[in-house]
Amino acid sequence: MSDDEDFMQDSDQEGYDFEYEEDDDEESGDVDIENKYYNAKQMKASDPEAAIEEFLGVPALETEKGDWGFKGLKQAIKLEFKLGQYDKAVEHYTELLTYVKSAVTRNYSEKSINNILDYIEKGSEDEKAGHCMEEFYSHTLQSFQSTNNERLWLKTNIKLSKLFLDRKDYAGVTKKIRELHAACEKEDGTEDPSKGTYSLEIYALEIQMYAETKNNKQLKRLYERALKVRSAVPHPKIMGIIRECGGKMHMSEENWKDAQSDFFESFRNYDEAGSLQRIQVLKYLVLTTMLMKSDINPFESQETKPYKNDPRIAAMTDLVDAYQRDDIHQYESVLNNNKDLLSDTFIAENIDEVTRNMRTKAVQKLIAPYTRFNLAFIGKALKIPVSEVQDILGFLIVDKKVNGKINQQDGTVEIEDNSDAERLRAMQAWTSAIGSLYHTVFTDGEGFRPSDGMDEVGNTLNSFGGAGPRAVWNGHKLRKGGKGKSAYLP
Repeated sequence: MSDDEDFMQDSDQEGYDFEYEEDDDEESGDVDIENKYYNAKQMKASDPEAAIEEFLGVPALETEKGDWGFKGLKQAIKLEFKLGQYDKAVEHYTELLTYVKSAVTRNYSEKSINNILDYIEKGSEDEKAGHCMEEFYSHTLQSFQSTNNERLWLKTNIKLSKLFLDRKDYAGVTKKIRELHAACEKEDGTEDPSKGTYSLEIYALEIQMYAETKNNKQLKRLYERALKVRSAVPHPKIMGIIRECGGKMHMSEENWKDAQSDFFESFRNYDEAGSLQRIQVLKYLVLTTMLMKSDINPFESQETKPYKNDPRIAAMTDLVDAYQRDDIHQYESVLNNNKDLLSDTFIAENIDEVTRNMRTKAVQKLIAPYTRFNLAFIGKALKIPVSEVQDILGFLIVDKKVNGKINQQDGTVEIEDNSDAERLRAMQAWTSAIGSLYHTVFTDGEGFRPSDGMDEVGNTLNSFGGAGPRAVWNGHKLRKGGKGKSAYLP
C-alpha cells in the first residue's frame, strides 16, 4: 500500500470517528422520535386511539419544532377526524399551523395542508363534520393570510365556497365568489392570465350555483365565458363540471343536440379525471340520445364502449335497447324494476318526455289497422291509463298524424278513411291533364282543326277528360287506330 493510500485511509477513519462522536446524542434522539412515529403508524389500523396518543407524543420529544412533530400532528388530526373527535382535531390542527412559518418548508407545508383539507372534505358526511371542516378552512385562511401565501389562500377559499354550495348557502357562495374574482383580476379589472386555472374553478362553482337555482340566463353567460378561457390548463374534473352544467342548460331549452355534445365531453373529462361522476353523466348522455330520437347506440363510441356492461349503467343500457326496438313493454318493465333510476332528480324530470314518445309510437303502431276502436282497448293493450291514451290521441289528431274523431261520451275513436278521396283527387287531376293535352294538340296546334260539329262534341267529351272520337287532319278524318297502324282515313 502506498503512502498516499495510507494517508487517505487514516484521514477517512479520523473524519468518521470525529463526526460519530459529535452527533451521537442528536442522532440517538432522532432515532427515538422516528421509532415512535413508525410504531404509531403500525397501530393505526388495530388501535387508532393508542396510535393518536403515540403520534401526539412525537412533538414532545423534539427540542424545537421540526418535521417529525409536524408529521405526528398531521397523522393524529386525520385519525381524530375519522373517529369523530372534531374538537380535538381542530385544536391540534391549530397547533399544526404554527409549524408552517418556520419548522417546515413552504412547499411541503402547503402540500400537507392541502392533503389534510382534501381528506376532511371527502370524510364530511354529517353536519358536525361540516362545521369542523368550516373551522379548518377558517383557521387556514387566518394563518396563511399573514404569510402572504396567495396560492393556498385561493385554494382554501375555493374549498370553503364548495362547502357553502353543498349547504345551499347561496349568499355565502356569492360573497366568496366575489372575493375570489377580485383576487384573480389585475389592477385594471381584467382577468389575470396567470390565474386562469383558478378563474375556471371559480366559474365552475358559480355555474353550479346557477344550475341549482335554475338561473339559466346567468348560467348561459358564464358557461360561454368559461369556454373562452384559453390561459389555463384546467383539471379535467373542472371541465367535466362546466360541461355537465352546460348539458343540463341545453336540456332545459330542449336543445338535445348540444346537450348530447356537452354530456359526452363531460363524460370524457370525468373519465380522464377518474371521477365517479362519469357514471351519472353517462346516464344523462343515454337519456339525451333517446330524447333526440336517434337510432345511434351511445355505447358504440370508443370512450363509452367499456361501460356497456357495467352493472351501474345496466338499467340505462336496457332502457335504450328497448327504446330503439320500440318495445314499450320492455321499456316499462325496466323503469318499474329500477326505481332507483328516478332517484336522480334530473333523470326524473326528463324521462317523462322519453316515456311519452315511446307511448305515442306504440299507440300509432297499435291503431294502424283499425277504423274504429275503444280507448279502453288501447289502454289495456299498452298498460297505460285511458286518460293518457285520450291525451296522446288528441295530440296526434291536432298534429294531423291521425285523421279521426274522439267520442268522449262512449270512449270510442273513429278513423276517417281518406284512401277513396285521394284516389278521386288523383283521377280528377289525371282527366284535367288529358283535357289540357286535347286542347293543346287539336285546338291550338298547327295542322289540326276540328271538323264541323266536332267542337261541341269535343268540348263535351273534354269535360270528361277525353278527346273526340274523330277529328280532321289536313282534310282526312281521323279514327282510332290500332297499335302500329295508321290513325286516319283517306
